Amino acid sequence: MKEFRTKIEIIGINPFVFIPDDVLNYIFEKAGKNKGKIPVRIKIEGHKFEQTLIKYSGHWRLYLNTPMRKTAETEVGEMTRIEIEFDPNERKIPFHPKFEKALKENENAKEIFDNLTPSLQKEILRYLSFLKTEESLNRNVKKALNFLLGKERFIGREKP
Repeated sequence: MKEFRTKIEIIGINPFVFIPDDVLNYIFEKAGKNKGKIPVRIKIEGHKFEQTLIKYSGHWRLYLNTPMRKTAETEVGEMTRIEIEFDPNERKIPFHPKFEKALKENENAKEIFDNLTPSLQKEILRYLSFLKTEESLNRNVKKALNFLLGKERFIGREKP
């Protein structure tokens, strides 16, 4: 694991940190690539998280979401200690059983879902996996099916 101290910046509404070149090169070597998304394990002030390095506007960034920053008790504009390591483990987001059942019951929606890009599939699965109440899960499974069938927007996107 490589460690560095850095200031938490923000672009739009997204807090992030820049990664020092020597740390980036270490991650690239471990990952065997320097393009695309790179999964990493991190510690922010000693608290463990999984995240993904993203290159945006010519710079590699490590985005720090609200739960991460709250757990680490650090905010935008503050200096923080980051430890980072390439994560070789495959990351799969499981199907929520209700969404899986809904797709089995609707062949058209399932076929459309199966033909979406892997990143859009993952975005839908991730969204559904973070819902907390049965009511919101049921409502959003229905919205996801309607989205797949071209009937409404979902996750901020137009119909596929």
